[in-house]
Amino acid sequence: MDLHTHLDLYPNALTILDKVNNTNRFTLAVTTSPRAWFATKKVFSGYSNIKVALGLHPEIVVQKFNELDLLLSSIPIAEFIGEVGIDGSPKHDISITKQEVVFDSVIRECQNAGGRIISIHSREAASKVLAVLKKYPDSGKPILHWFSGGISDLKIAIDMQCYFSANQLMVNSIKGKNLITKIPKHLILPESDGPFATLKGNPIMPWEAMDICPALSDLWGIPLNEVKIILNNNLDELLSC
Repeated sequence: MDLHTHLDLYPNALTILDKVNNTNRFTLAVTTSPRAWFATKKVFSGYSNIKVALGLHPEIVVQKFNELDLLLSSIPIAEFIGEVGIDGSPKHDISITKQEVVFDSVIRECQNAGGRIISIHSREAASKVLAVLKKYPDSGKPILHWFSGGISDLKIAIDMQCYFSANQLMVNSIKGKNLITKIPKHLILPESDGPFATLKGNPIMPWEAMDICPALSDLWGIPLNEVKIILNNNLDELLSC
């Protein structure tokens, strides 16, 4: 399974669709804009184990702000939302106000639509993201993708029962390991974040997202097969409503 991949942006996306669909029981292909969501959904239709999420990536909010109305009007017909969120890193300071408008609007509409599964970007903006989620408590099931916030924000997110999707780069870093040891096992899910996340110069593939399991086995001190059972149960719980 893979709970956060930019499947449409792999250079060989069309040639790997069959393998992704047949190997993974579930793949969440996030998109960067509403128009990309409509196009990707059309191309990926017929692949039952691949779900396409409606998104507007915070890093390109300025370029895609004119798609906000399309984004909000599409939420009622979208089962999954992502990638959305706020990026607080210095190079995106100029767009922070528009990012906040977009994210607040999206989470509000998710609540109005009865709740959605939402894959969320929160780099250097965890507190801002969590404040919006707290404002709309019935917006659905948030998944904090590649979370890198502080311990205080982590505790708030856990209290809110947010899920956390982790990839190999996260479980192999000192900070990532420290965060993961503090997250309840039932809130962890695997992700690749490919093709942007890479190992040895190669993009992490969707069928490699579960390669985090050996590291989780070490961190949790439990057998590998138990880790896989936990992650599969977590996915079942996420999709249960």
